[in-house]
Order: sequence, then structure tokens, then C-alpha cells
Amino acid sequence: MLRFGILSTAKIGKDAVVPAIQDAENCVVTAVASRDLAKARAMADRFSVPHAFGSYEEMLASDVIDAVYIPLPTSQHVEWSIKAADAGKHVLSEKPIALKAEEIETLIAARDRNTVLISEAFMVTYAPVWLKVRELLADGAIGRLRHVQGAFTYFNRDAANMRNIPELGGGALPDIGVYPTITTRFVTGKEPLRIQAVTERDPDFGTDIYSSVKADFGGFEMSFYIATQMANRQSMVFHGTEGFIEVKSPFNADRWGAEEIELTNQKHTQSQIFRFQDSRQYRRQAEAFARAVAGEKVEVVTLENSLKNQKFIDAIYRASEHDGWETV
Repeated sequence: MLRFGILSTAKIGKDAVVPAIQDAENCVVTAVASRDLAKARAMADRFSVPHAFGSYEEMLASDVIDAVYIPLPTSQHVEWSIKAADAGKHVLSEKPIALKAEEIETLIAARDRNTVLISEAFMVTYAPVWLKVRELLADGAIGRLRHVQGAFTYFNRDAANMRNIPELGGGALPDIGVYPTITTRFVTGKEPLRIQAVTERDPDFGTDIYSSVKADFGGFEMSFYIATQMANRQSMVFHGTEGFIEVKSPFNADRWGAEEIELTNQKHTQSQIFRFQDSRQYRRQAEAFARAVAGEKVEVVTLENSLKNQKFIDAIYRASEHDGWETV
């Protein structure tokens, strides 16, 4: 059993990841750390975790954990991933693991010098929904892929929320822009060559709140928009010469709707629906991470993959500053 320590009592950990780790067959949470010991003990008691620490450093120095899950604010992911790796712990860090591509280079160096696993927590890459989309595309179910269309939006103007605080790594692109990019790259195995984009920032918060993106992948195009101040919507469509695939609730299926894919033929005369009952993508993520730590050959999100995805996001920011194409 891989023993996880949880670095902070953040909501995403309490609501999604910690229960998934506890439910997994090959890993368990053995410690929780917070800068407030009372909060650490409260969360530890909630999940029947044996150890609570009043500082992150104390937990990293302990021998009761083998790995850490990091749900801290985005701006702290790189710092604590490196500190955990230097303490000899494996790292599963919330997305985005960094805010600039060059920061991921420092994580690769930390991983290599400590011989540990550092992986970005893109739970979607472990979901049966997305594995099926990849399979359908590889099998030629829609012929030649010509266009990918995506949207991910929600409404949040809470000034105290980290998503609206630049110093904590807030912004729409770091928070949700990474999902259309990682999933498209995951299922196609292709990388964007150049990008056009428009980005809008909130005049009060200073964070990016909307982006409309066009990406050229060589053999196909991708267009998507993301926003943190629009009505809730999630959609991904893969359109080819012989049909199209629509992923109904692509990123948060448990909260946004049914976990299903609809495959429609060229003339729109026939459709096939693939349904997935409770795919437990967070549990699958934890189990794959634990197997990788154990030395098994299993697909996880590598830092090299994260680096390519962050270069995509960085290029969107650059493209937003001028008209015309920006090379990734």
C-alpha cells in the first residue's frame, strides 16, 4: 500500500481526492498536514487517518508517508513539489502543476535527482470516457478528424476565491483552460503547431476570465472557449469526415451530467451511445500512480507531458497579445 500524506486541507482534497485514495485498492492516506494543527486533526478524524501534522515540513520529514498529494493554491505547487521530492517523497500535484513551462523544467530536475515520481493530477486521462474516445479515434470511427470543438465555463466572482487572485495563480486558463488542451492531446496523440487567441481580464481582479482559442494541429484544427464568468457549460466534440463524437460531460461528469459519449455517423442517420456508470476517475488516478511508484508499466501523466501542455497554455497567453498566429 502506497502511503499518502495530504499537504493541506483544501476543498478538492476533502471532497474528491482523499475519499478516492481511501477507496483505492493499493494506496491509503496515512497523514494530513496543515499550518493549523486543529484543521489537520479535524480532517484526519473525518477520514480515519492516523497522523496529523501542524506543518508541511514536519510531515515531509516523517517516515509515515511515501508520497504526497498537493492541493495547495496553484502558485505553491512547484515549491512544495520540489520540497517533497527533495524529502524523498513521490508527488501527485493538483493541476496546473506550474504556471510557466520553464517551472516544469525545474520539477523534472528535482524528479531526476531524487529518483521519485512527480505527476500532475489530470484525472481525466484515467477516465474510461476519455480512453474510449481515444480508442474510437484510433479505430477510425469518424474517419479523418478535421475539427475539435470545446467549451468549459462557470460563473464565479468571489473576490476571496483563489481562482480570482493573481498572486495565488488564479485565472481561467490555469484553472480550466488546461482541460480542453490535455484531453485533445491525450486522445489524438498530436501537438498544436500554432495558435490564435483572444483573452479578456477582469478589471477588478486582474485575472484572465475568458479566452477564445484557435489551434492548428497540422492535420486538424481545434477551437474552444473557456470562461469563469459565464453560465455553466462543458462540451467536447470531435468532428471527422465520417461522423462525430460528442462527450456529454467531459470534465466533471459526476457533477455536470451523465458520463456518456455519442458517436454519430456521417449522414446523421445512426448514433451509438456509450455509457459509463461511475467511472471513479480520481480513484483510477490514485491506483495508477501507486502502480507506477511500484515499478509497474502503467500510463500516468509525466512531467514531459505536463511541459507540452503548459507550452500550449503559455502560447495562448502570448497569442492574446497580438493579432495573427503564435508558434507553440
